[in-house]
Amino acid sequence: MVDLAVFPLSLYIHLPWCVRKCPYCDFNSHTTPEKLAEKEYVSALAADLEQDLQHVQSRSISSIFIGGGTPSLFSAEAIDNLLTRIHTLVDIDTNAEVTLEANPGAVEQGKFSEFKSIGINRLSIGVQSFNNDHLGRLGRIHNRNDAIKAVESTHNAGFDNFNLDLMYGLPTQNAENAVSDINIAIDMEPTHISHYQLAIEPNTLFHHSPPALPDEDMLCQMMTACQSQLHNREYAHYETSAYARNKFECNHNLNYWTFGDYLGIGAGAHAKVTDTNIHKVTRTWKLKNPRDYVEHASASERIGDTKILASSELPLEFMMNALRLTQGIKASLFHERTGLPLSGIRSSLDQAVELELLNLSDEMIKPTDKGQRFLNDLLQLFMET
Repeated sequence: MVDLAVFPLSLYIHLPWCVRKCPYCDFNSHTTPEKLAEKEYVSALAADLEQDLQHVQSRSISSIFIGGGTPSLFSAEAIDNLLTRIHTLVDIDTNAEVTLEANPGAVEQGKFSEFKSIGINRLSIGVQSFNNDHLGRLGRIHNRNDAIKAVESTHNAGFDNFNLDLMYGLPTQNAENAVSDINIAIDMEPTHISHYQLAIEPNTLFHHSPPALPDEDMLCQMMTACQSQLHNREYAHYETSAYARNKFECNHNLNYWTFGDYLGIGAGAHAKVTDTNIHKVTRTWKLKNPRDYVEHASASERIGDTKILASSELPLEFMMNALRLTQGIKASLFHERTGLPLSGIRSSLDQAVELELLNLSDEMIKPTDKGQRFLNDLLQLFMET
C-alpha cells in the first residue's frame, strides 16, 4: 500500500455559465439563463461531492478551484453556501488555496470584497488583453477600462494573491502589442500571470471560421519578448504558460502538474483519483449539460464517462503533466505517483537526454530550454513505453 501522503487531493468546482460564449472557447460553458438557479445548482454540487466521498480516502482538501464558465456571476451568498456545505463533507487544510475565476464585467466587481469575506483567498481574472480591438476580435464582453477597474477592485478588496490571464498570438496582434499587454499587467502587480498562446480548438466558432493569426516567426518574437519582460520584473517562469512572484505559484495547478489527485464536481467537471492499494488511476467526467447534471447529481448517472488508465498509458500521462514544470520534478515522484519503476522508462529518458530535450540526474528530471520549446516532441518519446 502506498502512503496517501504522496497523493495530495484538490477539489475543482465547475460553474458552467457565461454572459456569452467566446468564439475560441472549448470549455463546457453555456449562455446564462434569464434566471440563474443558484440554489438548485449549489445543492447539486453538494450532492455530487457526497457521492464522491469514497475517493477522499481520509485525506483533506489541499486546494479548491472554482472555474467555469464565469463563476463570479454567482452571488457571494451562493458561493458562501457552497463552501459551507463542502466544509461539512470534507476536511479542508487550514491554509488551503481557494481560487475563484472572475471576468472583468462591471456588474461583478462590487462582489470582490464579498468574495474575500467568505473565504476566497485568490482570484483569477480573465483579462486576455488590454487592447480594445483585440478584445473585440476575441468576442470578449469587457473593454480595457473594465479590465483595469477589475484589477483595481481586486486590490481594494484586499486580495494579496491574484492571477491575470493573458493571451498572445491574437488576430492582428504584433510583438509590440503583446509586450504592451504584459507591461500593463505587470504594472498592476499581480502575484501570478498566465500567458498562453491562442489555440484554435475543435468545436469552437474559430474552428469553423478561423481568423488570420500571426505566423510562427511573429509568435516566437511575441513569446521571447514577453518572457524577457516577465523575467526582468521578477516573475519566475515555473510552468509552460505560468509566471509567478516568489512563493505565489498556483498550488492547485501544481497538484495537476505533479500528477496528484483531484475531485471534480459540476457539469462537465473532470477528476483524477488513484486507488493506492493497486495504483489504479481513474479519470471521470461529469455530465456536460447543466440540466442533466442537476437532475442526476445524487446518482451514478451524473458521471458522463469513466476511463481506467492502463499501466502502459501512465508514463505519458505523468510526463504530459510533469514536464510542463520548467524546473522539473524529483525523479522519485514518477514511482510515487504511478507505482511504476523509473527503470521502465529509462530508454525514453536516455533518448530525450541524447536529443538534448532533458537534463537527467539521480534526483531530478528536468526539461531543457529546447525540451520546453519542443514539448510535444519530448512527450512522443513516452508513448506506450
